[in-house]
Amino acid sequence: MNFVSVADVHFDIPFRRISDRAGLGRERRLDQRKAFKKVIDYIKENNVEYLFIAGDLYEQDYVQEATIAYINDLFKTIENTKIYIVPGNHDPRIKNSYYETYKFNDNVKIFTDRLEIVENDDCDIYGYGFNNFEMSQNKLDDLQIKNQNKINVFLSHGDIYNKSVYNPMNLNLLEEKFDVINLGHIHKRDKYYSGSLISLGFDELGEHGFIYGEADENKKITKHFIKADDKEFIRENFDITNILSNEELIEKLNEIETRNDLYEIILIGERSFKIEIDLNLVQKSIIKIKDETKLKEEENINENSLYGIFVKNLKRKLENEEIDEKQYEQIIELEKQIMNK
Repeated sequence: MNFVSVADVHFDIPFRRISDRAGLGRERRLDQRKAFKKVIDYIKENNVEYLFIAGDLYEQDYVQEATIAYINDLFKTIENTKIYIVPGNHDPRIKNSYYETYKFNDNVKIFTDRLEIVENDDCDIYGYGFNNFEMSQNKLDDLQIKNQNKINVFLSHGDIYNKSVYNPMNLNLLEEKFDVINLGHIHKRDKYYSGSLISLGFDELGEHGFIYGEADENKKITKHFIKADDKEFIRENFDITNILSNEELIEKLNEIETRNDLYEIILIGERSFKIEIDLNLVQKSIIKIKDETKLKEEENINENSLYGIFVKNLKRKLENEEIDEKQYEQIIELEKQIMNK
């Protein structure tokens, strides 16, 4: 048998974390469609027998019926592929869920919150999903494998690493019972999770996509990662020690080679000016700018001048923990602004 495993697509998510950049949320929603179509095209090109979708296919609170229709139309183009979906905590099978109200194509099976088994000629598939936005009840204690000679597949959405309210599962039990384990919920890819189909923010760095797998008659399992997201979220340090103004900083930021990716630039080093940057003046690929610079210590301050006495007293407050380092730097910069007026 061969299969594709995908999870955590989150169709129609608002992308609030990156919405400060005009149109970028809509652009990433289009990227979701593009990536999901890559999944379907891969299935067509490789005659994949099974598509496993391990939850959070869409966002219950935001998804549009047009998006569901788009997904289902893609399902119709792979009639010979059996599609199995488990609802996740973002797309639970609740009363007004599209899993309940929409007529999906005949090759689609949507699991409920009860552990079910679907028997096929070459494998048995065990699965269950969410019927609410949280699910902490253990559903695996009484699990019995029906046919040990077949390839046994487990499909669910939840947490094998933490005792959370998001379907905590016993990994040792799963490994003991199943030949193939396909899970969703953790957006980072590993042996059991395919990760999110596209990156949803700077907490999801690196490549994203889906898993192609094969299992032979001897239950030898092979899995391969297939990249589907054309963009990556990247964090990069940028030293501003030798930069003397906001204008120069903006110029340098616009010279960074960002390709097609999305960047969070972390400013480091010592600054000699107050950093004030309008993101609209910076290239679109830079989504966030985080200031982790330190105020450059001034040399040759006349300790007997009013400014020298002011700095000396302020440092004493810092040493006595009456103010913290951030407050110290803010007061110094404010004083400089007043002096330069």
